[in-house]
Amino acid sequence: MREIQELGAEPRQGKGKGHAFRTRQKGQIPGIVYGGNEEPEPITVDAHELERHASKGTFLTTPFMLKMSDRKARVIPRAVQTDPVSDRPVHVDFMRLPEGSQIRLAIPVRFKGQESSPGLKRGGVLNIVSHEVELLCPAESIPEFIEGDLSSLDIHGSLHIHDIKLPEGVKPLIRDRDFTIASIVAPTSVIEEQRAAAAGSTPAAAAAAEGPAAGGAAAGDKAKAPEKK
Repeated sequence: MREIQELGAEPRQGKGKGHAFRTRQKGQIPGIVYGGNEEPEPITVDAHELERHASKGTFLTTPFMLKMSDRKARVIPRAVQTDPVSDRPVHVDFMRLPEGSQIRLAIPVRFKGQESSPGLKRGGVLNIVSHEVELLCPAESIPEFIEGDLSSLDIHGSLHIHDIKLPEGVKPLIRDRDFTIASIVAPTSVIEEQRAAAAGSTPAAAAAAEGPAAGGAAAGDKAKAPEKK
């Protein structure tokens, strides 16, 4: 399960672009905390600490414990606005995660069993259909990733969502179909050889089929005696 990270925060006084600019000048990033049964609360977080976390590709699926001077709040980042030039965070949104709540997240997919897969051993290529899967996760058990096992897949074999063991309480957002996560396809060289063979056999087969009929017609023409006048 995803470990909860700690992040210092303080209540933010004032609103507007001017106040946000002055906040960033002090090495702080303005943000907002919303959700649960409480009103939205403006906050500030340390710029360097936020950049360190935001630079990781898993930032938006990582729960945080916001540590304020008088209390703590379990949250998860929902949006990060960045400067178009420097690409550094300029604003961050957090959503509260009360006990017993659920959240929709795009969780990355990882794979194991490549070394045992019959299809990959035969030169097949792993075709990843979904690098991430939308899941409904309990706040207490947000997976860092889900894992698909390729060890039994041969060429043309597919791995579906029902083949992946999800953590307790975690459910796919799409439930009306068993969608494909990945498959093993034939290598390009084999596909090209098959296409070339098919393309080469078609004219030959056509010629073979047309040859006797054409030859027979020609022989018939030669055997036919000219009419006497």
